[in-house]
Amino acid sequence: MTARVINRGGVPLLIGRSADKLNALAKEHGNAPILVADCAAPDSLAEAFKGADVDMAQLKAYAYCAGSITLKPVRRASLSDFREAFDLNALSAIEVLKAIEKPIKKNKGSCVLFSTIAVQQGLPNHAVVSAAKGAVEGMTRALAAEYALSGVRFNAVAPSLSRSAMAAGMLEKEAIATALAKAHPLGRLGEPDDLAALADFLLSEDASWITGQVVGVDGGRFAVA
Repeated sequence: MTARVINRGGVPLLIGRSADKLNALAKEHGNAPILVADCAAPDSLAEAFKGADVDMAQLKAYAYCAGSITLKPVRRASLSDFREAFDLNALSAIEVLKAIEKPIKKNKGSCVLFSTIAVQQGLPNHAVVSAAKGAVEGMTRALAAEYALSGVRFNAVAPSLSRSAMAAGMLEKEAIATALAKAHPLGRLGEPDDLAALADFLLSEDASWITGQVVGVDGGRFAVA
């Protein structure tokens, strides 16, 4: 959805593990280039980028939208659960950044990562995802400091529960979806466009004096009683 919202005259490089989904999305963007890579395997990303048949010299914006939502009591969470979440949410974000660092720095670009409201608001059964996304928030601030003199900005979007493929299982029953929506002061769940619109702003020149921030898009759930 972020790729659909951002429309600034450039051509996106679409990265994901499903070639079919990438090709379908690429057609919406004038047959934009794609790179099939599995962000669940950070060790494989450097090689994936080396084999990419695409000119990345003009790359100036980076949105890392991969994520997971492993929900279980900590007594049932294995070390593998934590490691897999950390690999996908944090380490792969760094590996992609390393692969595109040269053009991002040359073009004084902007980068957006995705966290979750659960980092700042304690929620039961969220230890796995909160640990991984907590690392993402720490990385966002550290990278903002590290790259500031290069003119590159880093920010993070921290959503509450939104309608997405990851959350589909939680929202199958209308009664549960309605109850979860009522937990938000604005009375509804988030939509993909809500998250994408904030990412679009943070990547744009309109946010040129914003870096190192974690911005909530959560229907008021964290800040409003």
